[in-house]
Amino acid sequence: MKNRAMKAMALAMASMMVFSVGAIAAEAYDFAGGTVYGIYKAGDQTWFIDEGEAAKAKVEADGGEFIFVDAKMSPEEYLKDIDNAIANKAAGIVTCIPDQTLSQAAVSKCEEAGIPIVAADDALEVNGEKIAPWVGIDAYNIGAANGEWIANYAIENELADKEDTGLLIMTMDTVSSCVPRAEGELDKWKELCPDFPDDRIFKADYDGTTEKGNTASAAVFTANPQIKTWLVTGANEEGTIGACRALESAGLDAAACVVGLGGYMAKDEWNNKGADGTCMKAAAYFSSLQVGEGPVEVLEQILAGEEPTMETAVPATVVTPETYKDVMGKDAE
Repeated sequence: MKNRAMKAMALAMASMMVFSVGAIAAEAYDFAGGTVYGIYKAGDQTWFIDEGEAAKAKVEADGGEFIFVDAKMSPEEYLKDIDNAIANKAAGIVTCIPDQTLSQAAVSKCEEAGIPIVAADDALEVNGEKIAPWVGIDAYNIGAANGEWIANYAIENELADKEDTGLLIMTMDTVSSCVPRAEGELDKWKELCPDFPDDRIFKADYDGTTEKGNTASAAVFTANPQIKTWLVTGANEEGTIGACRALESAGLDAAACVVGLGGYMAKDEWNNKGADGTCMKAAAYFSSLQVGEGPVEVLEQILAGEEPTMETAVPATVVTPETYKDVMGKDAE
């Protein structure tokens, strides 16, 4: 198994195939009781909890055990978690790394042990090049979809020409999978609202948590009292929910429009408060089921001695309070 896994991993490093999520087609693999570790950078966040549940269900359906590990956004904890999985002779690892500068260290540890590793959400990469298979969202196009929706909202509500309207794009500039999201949002906004002045476009960088999203956006709102109508989109759902809370605290929520990215927290806003009870007006929905199952399917390809899919991009659909239940199905509950 060790030589076969290492050979498959070597093939993976040489391959740069790009597929949509539907392109992963693997027969059911028998883990024969083997253990897969899911090591996630923020295991207390809704997205990673749901993603881990999907991975767990897939592993267990295919005869294995799944262990969910929360790295707590700690690089030191993360490397210890990798070492622990190796020490316990994991059949494989699926992971979202908390600090991409550790990518080579994580992959090297796994290569030396002959244990395949597959990245979810944030790529394992060096100098922008993936060094392990990856499953995540179609970041730029999902950002562009959000940018298009919020630009059309501004146009339809005659906000783009108002001098007290501001656009806030929340960013995570240190996470490579998140940078294209913000780029897509801004590019599409500028395409559809080309005359909107740059001095009313703001950015707030945060770490992916609701708390930091709240404080980062609140700082922008406080520093710019001339803006009365805020249009906000961001790099993940937690950040945009943080912005919603900051807008409420500042008394600016009634006129604001926030567009989430994920839908997994926007649906709670709409379920609990209704369409008129929140400034979250839309969200780009993508499936945690697909991002959770996808890395396991790629892992199964490697363990079966096949050449794995190197890149798997999951698409999204922008949902609103009027459409989310139909589009999201059980995920809307």
